[in-house]
Amino acid sequence: METGHRILEHTADIRIEAWAPTFADCVAEAVRALIASFADIPGDIVPSGTHPIRLEPGPADERLVGVLEEVLYLLDARDEVPIRVDVVEADDGGLTSVFETVPLAAVTASGAGPKAISYGDLAIERTANGWRCVVTVDV
Repeated sequence: METGHRILEHTADIRIEAWAPTFADCVAEAVRALIASFADIPGDIVPSGTHPIRLEPGPADERLVGVLEEVLYLLDARDEVPIRVDVVEADDGGLTSVFETVPLAAVTASGAGPKAISYGDLAIERTANGWRCVVTVDV
């Protein structure tokens, strides 16, 4: 299975869909989709900071939302946006992630900024070819 994402039309919100061979890669791809929904990242931009995350083991939907909510935290509390993301699933089922970030002012806005991640209509599933998730984002 290849890794990828797309942004789906949705009334007053956006929906992102991501897919990848592993759960961790699917979560990372969902982060990339979330960022692509509101920002254009220049190809030659250099990260100026890092933001590590550790999520304890738990249901897949909670770990997915936990990582996506870290993007919202960075936007709201630190005026930073991740431009690169690495997610690894730990042996105990937790997730470790590192976001490489830049100031929000360094990217071009291309859509409405995300306000919240919704559990409504959230789907994350293991498929015959890997993992797939669909998430609604309040904007």
